[in-house]
Amino acid sequence: MKEFSLTPEEKQILLRLAREEIKYHLLGNAEKITLPGEGQIYGHHGAFVTLHKQGRLRGCIGIFSSAQPLHQTVREMAYSAAFKDPRFAPFTADELPDIDIEISVLSPLRKIDNIDQIEVGRHGLYIIRGFNRGVLLPQVATEHNWDKITFLEHTCYKAGLDGDCWRSGAEIYAFTALIFAEKDPGSI
Repeated sequence: MKEFSLTPEEKQILLRLAREEIKYHLLGNAEKITLPGEGQIYGHHGAFVTLHKQGRLRGCIGIFSSAQPLHQTVREMAYSAAFKDPRFAPFTADELPDIDIEISVLSPLRKIDNIDQIEVGRHGLYIIRGFNRGVLLPQVATEHNWDKITFLEHTCYKAGLDGDCWRSGAEIYAFTALIFAEKDPGSI
């Protein structure tokens, strides 16, 4: 199966769209960004937008799949990460210069039947049991230097469940992500 990719230009456009979406809702104006005539930014992919302020998480919202083109999904997730993440107060205009934007474009979910199928650093996890759901992006395990079991436990915690829920009836799904960020020019 061919890995999904974006051109450096498409990544730059998506990062600019995310920033301008937040700016528009804060200040009422934003730079007009011209989209190319074709490309992967018109594909239908899930995406998460993560916002950091001075290196600390300030918002993160995403969806696993979308009927909209990727460029529109990124705009909506940027808005939601800035103003709708229930863990944080909505953004204010004075914060705009201090944020860094990271985008994760997701592969489709794949059900995991054996945890040996999980590759830390490559896969993100989505755990479901009953009405509880929790997701952690692939980069979270890497940033915290977690092994596979710790990653599973923390995904269970994110779902509001006991850390060993993955051993007893929870559904486990894995996905990959194409991750790029303003603060990491090498990812573009």
